Amino acid sequence: MAFQKAVKGTALIGGGAIATVFGLSQFSQYRNKHGALVQVEAAEGAPVRKDHLPTREQQLVALQSGEEFDVLVIGGGATGCGCALDAATRGLKTALLERDDFSSGTSSRSTKLIHGGVRYLQKAIMKLDFEQYRMVKEALEERAHLLQSAPHLSAPLPIMLPIYKWWQLPYYWIGIKLYDLVAGSQCLKSSYVLTKARALELFPMLRRDKLVGAIVYYDGQHNDARMNLAIALTAARYGAATANYTEVRHLLKGPGTGRVCGVRCRDVLTGKEFDVRAKCVINATGPFTDSVRKMDDQEVPNICQPSAGVHIVMPGYYSPDNMGLLDPATSDGRVIFFLPWEKMTIAGTTDSPTDVTSHPIPTEEDINFILSEVRNYLGPDVEVRRGDVLAAWSGIRPLVTNPDSKDTQSLSRNHVVTISDSGLITIAGGKWTTYRAMARDTIDAAVREHNLQAGSCRTMGLQLEGAQDWSPTLYIRLVQDYGLESEVAQHLASTYGDKAFEVAKIAQVTGKRWPIVGKRLVSEFPYIEAEVVYGVKEYARTAVDIISRRTRLAFLNVQAADEALPRIVDIMAKELNWCEQKKKEELETAKTFLYYEMGYKVKTDQLTDRSEISLVPSDIERYKKRFRMFDKDKKGFITILDVQRVLQSISVQMDENTLHEILNEVDLNKNGQVELNEFLQLMSAIQKGRVSGSRLAVLMKSAEENLWRRQAIPVDRSGGGL
Repeated sequence: MAFQKAVKGTALIGGGAIATVFGLSQFSQYRNKHGALVQVEAAEGAPVRKDHLPTREQQLVALQSGEEFDVLVIGGGATGCGCALDAATRGLKTALLERDDFSSGTSSRSTKLIHGGVRYLQKAIMKLDFEQYRMVKEALEERAHLLQSAPHLSAPLPIMLPIYKWWQLPYYWIGIKLYDLVAGSQCLKSSYVLTKARALELFPMLRRDKLVGAIVYYDGQHNDARMNLAIALTAARYGAATANYTEVRHLLKGPGTGRVCGVRCRDVLTGKEFDVRAKCVINATGPFTDSVRKMDDQEVPNICQPSAGVHIVMPGYYSPDNMGLLDPATSDGRVIFFLPWEKMTIAGTTDSPTDVTSHPIPTEEDINFILSEVRNYLGPDVEVRRGDVLAAWSGIRPLVTNPDSKDTQSLSRNHVVTISDSGLITIAGGKWTTYRAMARDTIDAAVREHNLQAGSCRTMGLQLEGAQDWSPTLYIRLVQDYGLESEVAQHLASTYGDKAFEVAKIAQVTGKRWPIVGKRLVSEFPYIEAEVVYGVKEYARTAVDIISRRTRLAFLNVQAADEALPRIVDIMAKELNWCEQKKKEELETAKTFLYYEMGYKVKTDQLTDRSEISLVPSDIERYKKRFRMFDKDKKGFITILDVQRVLQSISVQMDENTLHEILNEVDLNKNGQVELNEFLQLMSAIQKGRVSGSRLAVLMKSAEENLWRRQAIPVDRSGGGL
């Protein structure tokens, strides 16, 4: 009864706010619909989309042709690629340069949400801040566009907001309903209230104590790196000369005028330097905004205030398959999301000042903070273990101050477009969801500042790479036409859209009755070897490109990515003609990336902790006995040969490379052998929850059980007989 009264009472509390927001929302919606009609009419003369995707080599030839471009964009993140796509679809001769890979920075390290920002709407209402309201309204409109432009890479996601105090129910209900109202006709689905029983039914891991109920609202979710790549590839198909691994060395300026007229750049892969001339140069480098601004003017003050956000990935059983969780008030005043993604669970994020770097590293402190917040919301029967962190990463948010604002101390959550005296245009700030609007505003500024001959923006409603002929049932054709596993087919369809057929065509025959084609890179993930070959066509040039951005293996499980690396390097070597030395370098670089940037180091540090082994005497004796089953010669350590001997005795086949990887996970001093103390440390770490999923521990336990079952039972213990 009290539950129903609390819900009904919200109508009176929030009536005035809802009426105000409704009026603003309707006006904004009318204005945007009218603008959309103008864009459709203007789009009649849009450039033709190419069927054939140019190779990276062809793109470099175009960049070195000596012709002047209308627009040159520095930066291959979501905003930079969005600028290139916007300019190219307006008919402008466009170039884009990225010193690393597309989406190698912040754009691939997000929370994977496409959202308007519930907390910004709260500030807009509480402080009567129309600028905050306008930002949320724009983000919700862009959310709808993003979901429509690449439906294979994105989808609506229900997010649960658990309520543990009665007064919070009407408070949050009003806020979420206003969020729906601001979205207007572009609301994904209407939010709703859940009783305690229903909330626990949908999210059984929730903490039951004092739970009142829950509110569920909808936002979008996407594959951020693949979305970024889709924007870049679409820009290339519309004629933009896009090149990754092409670094800008310095800006070129016209003699006498001092105006920026191009860049001096270097092909990172070959070392070759060349000039690219352009009427307009755009700085879209995210956290590196100030480094490019200082190429233009050494005296210019910094506007970027970088903030690091860490996320962790945990097994899929930590969340329902189709619902996320929001903690609206963490111990440090931020929000924590707990979301299903790619059959795993993402939790994050943190917020702390940081230095700008190309290689941000997640810290143990941040990982433990997220785990502690997760524990607060899950029931006591769910043990949240440190060892369940399968991957972790840090991304740098490029928060900015507006240099044109009198209040230089305040950070802008919206994007900022600035133009220097020399004509360099900088786009900074903003967020993933609004990349298209940011690009539109930037190219509008470029057209005005540099008198470029171009029409209005044509990207609203434009479908990205893979979206044109995609449908939710496309994967069925992949299964029927090519003989792919259903899981693999669904993965290909949701990753490549209608281009999934091109991947299926080059998939290798398995030699099995089923599946007919599609050799997996690792058994527990649906990524197949053909994706590595196709990834090279999508401009992948390093093993890191494949494991982190063409596939998302590094973001899902660092150990699985590490296992897949040798095969990935072998396939890329054939495609790119790598020598043995180059293969070795690629393997080492990728392993370093996993070790530092994807959390492998902090994961292995859990095992190398030299603190006292916390096992009770009975456990120590049990594990020593298990160890001695392998160490028959009583050497005090076991090697690959010892493990092979035991496996052969129980008729288990395992190749030597796999065995080497399994032992290497536990071999702390890297001497090719696992000592008794190392094994006891492993078992202690597993019991503490610092380590999970150790293949050696599982293998030795399984072997022990098999050997025990094979032992003959003495007659005196067999229950009698003839």
